[in-house]
Amino acid sequence: MKASVNAITIRDLRREFDVKSSLFGKSKHITAVDGVSLSVPFGSVFGIVGGSGCGKSTLARVILGLLRPTSGEVLIDDMQLSDLDRRARASLIQPVFQDPYSSLNPRQSIRNIVALPLTSQGNVAASDIIRRVDEMLERVGIAVSMAHRRPAELSGGQRQRVAIARALVLRPRIVVCDEPTSALDVSVQAQILNLLAELRRELGLTYVFISHNLAVVQHIADCVAVMYLGRLVEAGETEQLFAEPRHPYTQALLASVLTPEPGLGVPDVGLGNTSADPSNIPAGCRFHPRCRIAESRCRVEQPQPRFGANGGTVECHLASGTWSESSNAMIGGKLVC
Repeated sequence: MKASVNAITIRDLRREFDVKSSLFGKSKHITAVDGVSLSVPFGSVFGIVGGSGCGKSTLARVILGLLRPTSGEVLIDDMQLSDLDRRARASLIQPVFQDPYSSLNPRQSIRNIVALPLTSQGNVAASDIIRRVDEMLERVGIAVSMAHRRPAELSGGQRQRVAIARALVLRPRIVVCDEPTSALDVSVQAQILNLLAELRRELGLTYVFISHNLAVVQHIADCVAVMYLGRLVEAGETEQLFAEPRHPYTQALLASVLTPEPGLGVPDVGLGNTSADPSNIPAGCRFHPRCRIAESRCRVEQPQPRFGANGGTVECHLASGTWSESSNAMIGGKLVC
């Protein structure tokens, strides 16, 4: 049997919610992820960016199996995620969440926290658990002498190192990092990013890296997907996407980055006074109410994915450059960076 080249394959994924604003209020129907298709090759870092409410964290939780998709499919190493039991899924894919304090049990010691994935498997000897936990703690930069401590006794950076050790102690092939550095000081962010890069090289890991910090994604990711109101509006190799963004929303995101140059002030990205509302998705292109170049067709016709000759995809009627309706970059409806 031929080994899969893709760690994750997603086909036409949708995830919907019915949300109440109050106890007696009417439910609102929200489509958090709407028809997303992509592939993540083994050994790569796939970045996902977008504003709050775009669906990137929901997508992460579906990939992890924490949420069931409303429709579509998710494959992990060519195996249907829905066919994997909890233990098999945990041995293949693990998360690192945003806040290392709330994601760690405050009543447990560091050693017990990192050991939990091993003990949950139910087939690992106690002596092997201690050895593997201590090895992983040292690998992420936590001294074994600190293993008896609890999370409250550690700094934010140390807690995130513990969360990384817990994610890797089963030696999974894939790690989903959901804003793993946003709760940390800037200097500590750099240390954690360098650690993640080092572990990727040493252990052959694949990362799905979700962040609102464009500079972080540009630094660590091989490919980047941009989400807006549940849709994947642009994706491609990191260098190309940052150098030549094609979708107006991607262009606005990159223009919003503050510059240290004095006198320039806060940039005007041209998004107007409206905001993205996942409970009230507009007809046509969902970005058109905020788009400075929108035309009449944008208000009624939803753009379909268009593909570049050198890879990458964009959902925009007016995207600059040369695009086609099909591409060798798409195999079976899956985006391959």
